[in-house]
Amino acid sequence: MMKTLDRPIATMQGLWLRATIKMAPPAAGPTSGTVGTSMVRPPLRVVVLGDSTAAGCGVDNHDESFTGWLARELSSRTQRPVRWQVVGQFGATARRIRYRLLSQVGEELDAAVLLAGGNDVMGGRHPEEWAADLAAIVDDLLDRSGQVIVAGIPPFALFPSVPPTLGRVLRARAEALDEVSRDICRTRSCATWVTMTEAPQRHFFAADRFHLSAAGYRRWAQVVADHIPV
Repeated sequence: MMKTLDRPIATMQGLWLRATIKMAPPAAGPTSGTVGTSMVRPPLRVVVLGDSTAAGCGVDNHDESFTGWLARELSSRTQRPVRWQVVGQFGATARRIRYRLLSQVGEELDAAVLLAGGNDVMGGRHPEEWAADLAAIVDDLLDRSGQVIVAGIPPFALFPSVPPTLGRVLRARAEALDEVSRDICRTRSCATWVTMTEAPQRHFFAADRFHLSAAGYRRWAQVVADHIPV
């Protein structure tokens, strides 16, 4: 529960965090590819859309990012190749994803994963504004894909780089947006909201202590893969 002085303290801590943290850059290398081979089974077509987590900030390339791990996980589970695409941008909000990034997503997909919300939380986005953008993104992705997964917003209160008071404020904002996300997915038969319930371990974080490491992305990809019916 937030205390009376949490908001002004959180504002100061947020300014301090922006001034002192050196954010990890996006993953380098190709933003599309194929994992696995098969002479008889067609590839699964998967896209990951979103913010810096989609862009792979915290790891060197997409082999180690959420998308790379997800592709290998799905290929291992199905014994099918996975043709993957990443459309991600550091700092992207739901509004930017809706109007700038969504058009870059391919067609006739088997699954689309949306990693978004962190920048909306940090920017203090109103839940109604989040709802409008998220609904538009999900509906567009459902026209392109057989299944849409909306990932829950990261647990900022547990990030090693985030001070406690700021973490409480961000957690409250994230809970409000996640409730909206659950409602939107609940009313769409092929959309699923997914969150990771286990507490993140320290080795799940990259050197900036804000983005995920290869181990963190791998675990998150495993959780999301559990909810993709293939």
